[in-house]
Amino acid sequence: MAGVSLKCGDCGALLKSVEEAQEHAELTKHTDFSESTEPVLNLVCSTCGKPCRSKTESDLHTKRTGHTEFADKTSETVKPIVLEVAKNQSSDDVDMVDASASSSGEPEEMVVPDVDSKLLEELELMGFSKERATRALHFSGNSSLEAAANWIVEHEDDADIDQMPLVSAKSKSEPPKPSLTPEERKAKAQELRERARKKKEEEEKRMEREREKERIRIGKELLEAKRIEEENERKRIIALRKAEKEEERRAREKIRQKLEEDKAERRRKLGLPAEDPAASKPPPPVVEEKKSSLPIRPATKAEQMRECLRSLKQSNKDDEPKVKTAFNTLLTYVKNAATKPDEEKFRKIRLSNAAFQERVGKLEGGIKFLELCGFEKIEGDEFLFLARDKIDRAVLNSAGTELNSAINNPFFGVL
Repeated sequence: MAGVSLKCGDCGALLKSVEEAQEHAELTKHTDFSESTEPVLNLVCSTCGKPCRSKTESDLHTKRTGHTEFADKTSETVKPIVLEVAKNQSSDDVDMVDASASSSGEPEEMVVPDVDSKLLEELELMGFSKERATRALHFSGNSSLEAAANWIVEHEDDADIDQMPLVSAKSKSEPPKPSLTPEERKAKAQELRERARKKKEEEEKRMEREREKERIRIGKELLEAKRIEEENERKRIIALRKAEKEEERRAREKIRQKLEEDKAERRRKLGLPAEDPAASKPPPPVVEEKKSSLPIRPATKAEQMRECLRSLKQSNKDDEPKVKTAFNTLLTYVKNAATKPDEEKFRKIRLSNAAFQERVGKLEGGIKFLELCGFEKIEGDEFLFLARDKIDRAVLNSAGTELNSAINNPFFGVL
């Protein structure tokens, strides 16, 4: 059967034509080529159409893109290898292929290829075995540390990656020609570094977006958990007040009955007739009973804070940006005091500060809200100060909740 490819005796690569063999020889300095009946694979990715010429290349494409479907079109592209070289090719290239083909049947002495000892030492210091480092330097053209490292990454799944490469003694005896000039090598290294930098920046941006999404999700979960907790607390307080009212009602009824019994007993001892229930003095008015059974509950700090924020918004209802700025500024003060209580600069506000006056100080309810959070005027009303031992995390948390509600609820303060 006529040969359908050229096989490199140094690295085992299959090449479609003499031109590819010449390019391969220029890049790798390999000179041992022979005619082979093994066709060059042509695996085409069904998703993006990228052709892959080996199973290793298709596996690497799958790892990078996630594409797993490949169509085998090897039979469509197989054709006999043409050993005649075009006229514009040099006689030296023809001699190289012919000599390789003619000598393929003779046993040759195989030796370890020469590689750059400094690059080899650096790769070994990076943790690679001598065999793997030698193989990487040899097949990457012995050009640079980056090229060898990239070759190792791309061929880390090869079965023979930890085997020492061997080349014919004839090819080793020939002095290697530099594949790239120093300027080209420097430009290539710069290009690789730039590409790696851009890839790292893109990865960092992607990770930052993922972290931001995670922070938003956790924030929403915390707000929802706090809302549920506050709702349960309100229900518990309502149930407790209802039970207290019922207990007070039963206690008053029991005392009233006891008084009636004592009154009847005294009339009996005095020889007076029993009091007619219809003519007896009516019990206290229902309205007074309701008033006594429902004592006025003083407003909580949370309600007072909510009223401050409502007053601030209603007094500046025509300037929505100013209201939002005031709410966000108050939220920053509260958050800093709660999360960094040991830093005094977050617990002390100069009242004469122009920015503070513009955003909070001159707005109705702004300073009162901070005072409800625990801030006190000191040094002749020059500063608002929250003492370290007077920080109440529950009060600050309630303040944060009220501010978040005022910021996020579009109907806050409308009524």
